[in-house]
Amino acid sequence: MDAFVTSDIQNGVGTITFFHPQSNSMPGSQLRSLVTEIEKLGNDATVKVIVLKSGGDKAFCAGASFDELVAIDNLKDGKVFFSGFASVINAMRKAPKFIIARIHGKAVGGGVGIASAADYAFATANADIKLSELTIGIGPFVVGPAVERKMGYAAFMQLTINASQWQTAQWAKDKGLYADVFETTAAMDTAVAHLASKLAASNPEAMKEIKKMAWENTGHWDKLLAERAAISGKLVLSDFTKNAIGQFKTK
Repeated sequence: MDAFVTSDIQNGVGTITFFHPQSNSMPGSQLRSLVTEIEKLGNDATVKVIVLKSGGDKAFCAGASFDELVAIDNLKDGKVFFSGFASVINAMRKAPKFIIARIHGKAVGGGVGIASAADYAFATANADIKLSELTIGIGPFVVGPAVERKMGYAAFMQLTINASQWQTAQWAKDKGLYADVFETTAAMDTAVAHLASKLAASNPEAMKEIKKMAWENTGHWDKLLAERAAISGKLVLSDFTKNAIGQFKTK
């Protein structure tokens, strides 16, 4: 299957689905499409709640595209590349609708950022998480504010420093990333549909005000995440990172 980002509206529930054949990694063009769909459904009066999911049956999201990462050779392109997930996170926090994330598999880097930026996340028992950025000489600078906001400083730093270690879905639930964890995808989907249906019948103005309250004190994130993207964009040009990426590619 080719990569895609699609959306669908049913009974007040807007569902956005993204897919990429490389473990749902996200190239820049796909991240931009995801932002467009989030903004479109956020501004659609017929949509009361948004469900965000990925396709396939393996990873939920493997983060940013590694193919694009290795091609970066200047500061400008580096900042643009790392601004991809920044734009998605900012679109999610600004959307005036609750966003429910359906996490059916492992999440790495930017995938953890998406889960953290969701207002509510359901996951399966195999939806382990990892912030692996330090292993290639950079860091989770862009997703950091979202992860720390959702899981707390201690959990964020544990993921950041122990960058090669997977943490289980149950660990992520205990730290507040996931609202609930299910043994099967079918059970999770039932829960997602049930909550989305209830929210679609709720007062949209009340939900809008609750979301505004929940994301209070994040109005500076447009600037903050752009600054963080510039840090990563600089580090990715270092000899350390280029060597680390080269070793990773030869595994």
